[in-house]
Amino acid sequence: MDAIRVPKPSLTESTSHTETTNGTHEFKISGYSLVKGMGVGKYVASETFTLGGYSWAIYFYPDGKSPEDNSVYVSLFIALASEGADVRALFELTLVDQSGNERHKVHSHFGRTLESGPYTLKYRGSMW
Repeated sequence: MDAIRVPKPSLTESTSHTETTNGTHEFKISGYSLVKGMGVGKYVASETFTLGGYSWAIYFYPDGKSPEDNSVYVSLFIALASEGADVRALFELTLVDQSGNERHKVHSHFGRTLESGPYTLKYRGSMW
């Protein structure tokens, strides 16, 4: 009787490496008192800057972005400025007063649970 040979299963492997980048961009608004009162929905934008291989911009609405803000609140957004990108990002937006002593955290993704993960910006102009 001949022995039946069972072939050994093939072993395959692969590795996924996700690169992360840390960085900071400081957007200074000189003459804040001159831009306050310019109107709801009107903004001051930073120059485009590159971080992690993608272009970004910061939009600051001194009287708020929408009528619900009623010129009482400011609005601050980070926007993807790269074309054809689908970027996952963790970020923190902080306002610093003119003296440099007071810091007001506007938004942070760093306190999120792992399940909720990074925020995804899917196209040029996506804001958060």
